Amino acid sequence: MPVLVAPMGGGPSTPALVAAVAEAGGSGFLPAGYLTPDAVREQVGRTRALTHRPFGVNVFVPGTARIDRGALDRYVARLRPVAERLGVEPGEPRWDDDRYTEKIDLLVDDPVAAVSFTFGCPSAADVERLHAVGTLVIVTVTSPGQAALAEQVGADALCVQGAEAGAHQGGFDDDPDHPAGFHAQPLEPLLRAVRAASSLPLIAAGGLMTGLDIAGVLAAGADAAQLGTAFLCCPEAGTSATHRQALLDHRYTETTFTRAFTGRTARALVNPFVREFTDDAPAGYPWVHHLTRPIRVAAARRGDADTLNLWAGQGWHLVRDLPAAELVGELAAELAS
Repeated sequence: MPVLVAPMGGGPSTPALVAAVAEAGGSGFLPAGYLTPDAVREQVGRTRALTHRPFGVNVFVPGTARIDRGALDRYVARLRPVAERLGVEPGEPRWDDDRYTEKIDLLVDDPVAAVSFTFGCPSAADVERLHAVGTLVIVTVTSPGQAALAEQVGADALCVQGAEAGAHQGGFDDDPDHPAGFHAQPLEPLLRAVRAASSLPLIAAGGLMTGLDIAGVLAAGADAAQLGTAFLCCPEAGTSATHRQALLDHRYTETTFTRAFTGRTARALVNPFVREFTDDAPAGYPWVHHLTRPIRVAAARRGDADTLNLWAGQGWHLVRDLPAAELVGELAAELAS
């Protein structure tokens, strides 16, 4: 099956989910984002214990430390009453590189089949190090220009992410003056534009939920499809009960782009938090991510879907509450028909 389960950081992607999709004939990625290198090593080991089939790891490329401190301070003040209502303190806004170099070192010492990159382009030196241990390198792109840069550093394949995708837009930049990020484009025209500019294998990502969706992107030039939201309600996923229930009961009816939770453009279900804070949130990842993390954790524990980051792609209303292997089977049947 030309199906990959997306790296969904913060809990949803688990070794059990990636292994189940791999055993069913697809593959997928563990997310290294937000995790320590030791935790990444543990996740890789747990996945290997569940499957002998190949899988990958996704790594965040660190961005710049720029932030509008005045806007950030105002946002902290705006969020304080929300934190108090949930019985927590706002997190300390800060920049870090997600221990990027340590994670590359780990994946060179303990290689996996593929490493994908999000939020930026790895250096040619990092690509060479991964190639030297037999690892394929995949770069997430949201424009033909980014695809060209990824090809220049030696990428083996591209993950072409359309604006329909749930959670973060994974391209190289996130324009502070544009509410949807500078390069947010619908998937199929983006895919055709990248295919016209690059001969690399392409993985299509962005709101894909069914076998018909997969057939569409294969016809548009993709070699495989990456699905995230489609797997959020599988029992193997680590999706919080609050997030899972919000997807299944359709209490919210639309998605939008917001920086309110992390400071970086991401697609979420429109709940009261998104409505109230999207316009005030400064562009600044991971500053805002660290600021809101205690709020998000508390909201998930309390079942407060009105305050939680309910990441979802545009096809979220088609999510299925099925074991991962059964879902892959249904996708295969839909694609075949």
